[in-house]
Amino acid sequence: MKLKATFLAVALGFSIAAVNAQSIPEGYTKATITLANGSTQAGFIKDNIKRSASVTFVDESGNNKKVYEGSEINGVKTDAATFTCINGDFFKTICTGKLCFIQKSSNAAGKASYNGTEAVFNNGTEGKIGDYFIYADKKLKLLNKKTVAAFISTDLANCTAAVEKAKTINGDIAKLQEAVDIYNNYTVK
Repeated sequence: MKLKATFLAVALGFSIAAVNAQSIPEGYTKATITLANGSTQAGFIKDNIKRSASVTFVDESGNNKKVYEGSEINGVKTDAATFTCINGDFFKTICTGKLCFIQKSSNAAGKASYNGTEAVFNNGTEGKIGDYFIYADKKLKLLNKKTVAAFISTDLANCTAAVEKAKTINGDIAKLQEAVDIYNNYTVK
């Protein structure tokens, strides 16, 4: 009898733990999204960023499945990455501060959305997936071999350490993150 009572207690404990445990739907990642109105929602997303400039969101209870286009949200945060949405495109946030160093992760150009029955086509942003950008004062600046020298001489100009670091990148735009970090941590005295 004592063995039966112990077994039932253990089984009941596992059942309660299973009910309390939050299960992640297959193919989804735990995330928080920030909607265009500024409100946030916690739940799970299926990443369709590169393929269709969207995420499929399911709330924490596993209900209310909805597809959000990049134009409908301000951003997405998972344990692995943070994305900012600009003009319908998703950008992976690499570093933030006075200057945000971001990488394009989707292409929303030509994507249709509907205002009633009228189709409105998104222009998206310049550049291609994988390109790096600086985002500051609600302006997006593409960084490539043609524009990096101007970026260094204008945007980083008042921080000598950032300029010196930026000049050592040898054409590797991804390494500009280090210079941007230096700039963002620089304080005017």
